[in-house]
Amino acid sequence: MRQYREMHYTMVSPDDWPWKNFTPKEIACQGTGLILIDPDFMDKLQAFREMTGVPFEPNSAYRSESHNNAVGGVKNSYHRKGRACDVPIKKGMTREIIKENAAKAGFTGFGDYHTFVHIDTGRKRDWDKRN
Repeated sequence: MRQYREMHYTMVSPDDWPWKNFTPKEIACQGTGLILIDPDFMDKLQAFREMTGVPFEPNSAYRSESHNNAVGGVKNSYHRKGRACDVPIKKGMTREIIKENAAKAGFTGFGDYHTFVHIDTGRKRDWDKRN
């Protein structure tokens, strides 16, 4: 698997997409349709999905610079690097299950928000923005 440069998700070859529970469109920037793939991140996301056993579409995965700015994302967001996603809390999932399984899959950054949990492969840290 090669590291992708930023491109529109429709340019991703189906033959070069091994992550069966996600589509390029689901991982792409919601504002621009651009995608940047970090294969290590995607392998961890796929492993996490298999552990949870609950289908989900990330609220936000990759973000282009313009979309990240538009939604108030931090300048050096791991979303900008293709190394983060926001996992919606769905029936059959809890914050604790999400964080436990994500850690087992190799994620190291965890952020609690009202309706989702942010997971990333950045430095080890944990925060809570529910207040």
